[in-house]
Amino acid sequence: MTVGDPIADMLTRIRNALARRAPEVCVPSSKLKEAIVRVLEEEGYIAGYEVEKLGSYPVLRIKLKYLREGTRVWRPAIRGLRRVSRPSRRVYAGVRELPRPYQGLGIAIVSTPQGVMTDREARRRRIGGEILCEVW
Repeated sequence: MTVGDPIADMLTRIRNALARRAPEVCVPSSKLKEAIVRVLEEEGYIAGYEVEKLGSYPVLRIKLKYLREGTRVWRPAIRGLRRVSRPSRRVYAGVRELPRPYQGLGIAIVSTPQGVMTDREARRRRIGGEILCEVW
């Protein structure tokens, strides 16, 4: 099956897995998806990930993270995901226009000439780029 926007497909699979409280989710792998998941792991939104070779193509296995609230309630570490730049409408921002999702409580994942990083890291390095998605 061909997917028009593979990053949006990955974010939707993660969102759906979190809604059903799944421990992990598998998505077709690519270098950009691995970079996005690496940032999510570094920021503490997911428990981990690994790349597996299933059949003729690699698969990205993402281990989701849940936080304890109260005695029996578990909530996902990721409250929301939103795709910003799409194939039909690319969104670029300079260092001064980088968004601060949820007044700085969330992160924006930015693709820059120096690699994929958070909005905070891009601001620290004083570079802009394509805003891929927002996570809170």
